[in-house]
Amino acid sequence: MNWEVFITCAVTGAGGTVSRSEKVPITPREIASAAVEAAKAGAAIAHIHVRDPETGAAARDPALYREVVERVRDTGVDVVLNLTAGMGGDLVLGGAEKPLPFEAGKTDLIGAAERLAHVEALLPEICTLDCGTMNFAEGDYVMVNTPGMLRAMARRVQALGVRPEIEVFDAGHLVLARQLISEGLIDDPVMLQLCMGIPYGAPDDPTTLIAMVANLPKDCVFSAFSIGRMQLPYVAMAALAGGNVRVGLEDNLYLSKGVKASNGDLVERAAHILAAMNVRVLSPAEVRRKLKLRGAGAASAR
Repeated sequence: MNWEVFITCAVTGAGGTVSRSEKVPITPREIASAAVEAAKAGAAIAHIHVRDPETGAAARDPALYREVVERVRDTGVDVVLNLTAGMGGDLVLGGAEKPLPFEAGKTDLIGAAERLAHVEALLPEICTLDCGTMNFAEGDYVMVNTPGMLRAMARRVQALGVRPEIEVFDAGHLVLARQLISEGLIDDPVMLQLCMGIPYGAPDDPTTLIAMVANLPKDCVFSAFSIGRMQLPYVAMAALAGGNVRVGLEDNLYLSKGVKASNGDLVERAAHILAAMNVRVLSPAEVRRKLKLRGAGAASAR
């Protein structure tokens, strides 16, 4: 059981959720406002993707990240920013009978340096590393994160002084995470996110979660979440398993059946669940101390 929990809010993601809820933020202004809303509701960390302001599609333009970061900082609201480094690992095959050529307009494979361009430019306190390759959700899409790519990215993130959050979607990803740690590429305290219930990764049943937790690296700090209707139950599950919490519109659009949520709604509900369990929610300052984050990261992003 974890009695002192921090909440991360993943405010927009990269998925095709824009057409399903008008509350999903799209523009840098909207994404920054969502991060601030989440922070005011009790989130210590805002996990940030960016989108094409015109289409709402997933994007990775460093200028969009810069605008989001600057807008958040200009509000004076304290929140730890966690920028995704997962973009640029998208492989979509041409089909079951003719996998080549890859599907034009959807495959986006770039090198380690380019995947980290916005991280190097903005020096956030945290960025993500998706620790493995997997079939993802549907069709012929593969999320590509090879050992060589991850080593290169981990080495650069370490040199920048940014704390990596290792995203773990299945048990084998924990094996690779342990390998990166053993090679000295991930500094203490090791920070992991258990991403549960995402096809075709680890299912979100309690037995699988406990098995994943039992195989975590020693003394790591971890969070756990699930998607859709299981997001809010996982607030309690994560704390009970000894971890921290993630909610937000990246992973779930509803507060209850038929009731669309905002990011602030989901954070408020998570904080309420934790309070009912007598769990204390940590502030951004407490999270910085816990994770030994570089305090200069926020100033460097201005």
